[in-house]
Formats: sequence, C-alpha cells, structure tokens
Amino acid sequence: MDYSNIEAKVANYNSILENTRNYRKDWSDSLKEMITSNLKAIIKKTNLSAFVEVKDDIENLEVISFSLGTEISGIAEKLPGNKTKRPFIKSNGSLIFQQLFNGKVMSMILFPYIEGYGQPRPPQTIEILRPEEFKAEFILRYVERFMKEVIEWEDFDDDIPEKMGMNPIGFNPNMQMAENEVSFSE
Repeated sequence: MDYSNIEAKVANYNSILENTRNYRKDWSDSLKEMITSNLKAIIKKTNLSAFVEVKDDIENLEVISFSLGTEISGIAEKLPGNKTKRPFIKSNGSLIFQQLFNGKVMSMILFPYIEGYGQPRPPQTIEILRPEEFKAEFILRYVERFMKEVIEWEDFDDDIPEKMGMNPIGFNPNMQMAENEVSFSE
C-alpha cells in the first residue's frame, strides 16, 4: 500500500497545528500590544471620541475593540397615557480585531445601529491575516475604512440607494415594463 498521500496530509496537518501555536504566541508576545497602542495613538492624535477595550475572557480568542460607544439616539417612543418617553439606544459602531481559533487575526467592522429601529447590518470582515503579515500601518488603513463606513451610515439618504445595496421602494431598474402596463409618469 502507498501511504505517500496520507503522509503528506499528516505533515501538512502537523505544520498547521504548529503554525497555530506560533500565531497564538505572536499575538500574546507582541501583536496585541502593537494593535492596542496604535489604536490609542490614533484616538490621541485625532481627538476622536472612542475607546479601546481588550476582551480577554477566553484565552486564545481575545478581542480588541475600537469603539465609538453608545448613546441615546434622540429617537424616543412615546408611551401611551402619559408624557413618558422611552429612548432608543444607538451603538455608534466598532472596529474589531479578533484572534481566531487558529491564531490568525480577523479585522471587521460592526456597523452603527439603533436598537428598536430596523435590523443591524451584519458585521463586515475586512481581512484575516497571519500575525507575521499584520503590519502597524494596516491599523491606520482599517480605521480610515471604518470611519468611511460610519460616516456613510450617519449621512445616509436616498440619493445613493445602489451603493447601500437597496432600491427605492417599488422600483427595480432591472425590470422592464410590459407593453400593456401603464406608466405612472404618463
């Protein structure tokens, strides 16, 4: 019997397991601190109202969050029968750096949302990198992209429905009107 194929797969598997151990060590030895200190420097340099939080409750699945925080949205539900209002809370969004199960690092955006007002947009993965591929200058690029996304969310209007992945209600530009349909513009 020829074991060469399975031997190659076992060697590959063992190599991947060793990489995971090395990636986890790189995270704890230097990468976590590098990400955290660069994010704090961005906050200090730009005076952005943000904070950095390290969530290390689960070993080897740690998260670094660059958060714009939460606040009262300015929208409130008027409760019936009295003058009491219940405010809707707004999450302003976060940029996340998460250590994955295999030691690689995923960067993703958690979009702003208002509780009780629609559904939050699913997180957007920016990139997954091995620790040795992760460079300090990437952090600035990730924060720029995050801020671009947050600005677009905050400044949303109906002038750019295609960009938001939506069509105006009742309009589908890919659909052609049948000859017997009446146009509302006539």
